[in-house]
Amino acid sequence: MWVFAILVGLVLGVVATVAAGRVGFLPPVETRLGATPPDAPLEPRDLRDVRFSLAVRGYRMDEVDALLDRLAAEWEQRDARRTEAP
Repeated sequence: MWVFAILVGLVLGVVATVAAGRVGFLPPVETRLGATPPDAPLEPRDLRDVRFSLAVRGYRMDEVDALLDRLAAEWEQRDARRTEAP
């Protein structure tokens, strides 16, 4: 009985360690901005092209994509107003 409880505890500990990303099975998080150099200013198209790496405890892709689309649209509108202003 005690052996079974110890084995279950060990398995849960290993699963928790892997899920937390502390073992190294998961790739490092890397945000890709396409061909944009890190020191170059971002453009609206850069926001539309950005992709985030997935992780065990990832994110809601639809929410991130919606936010990026909104930011890119607002940025484009701001740039259009600047070019129209005297």
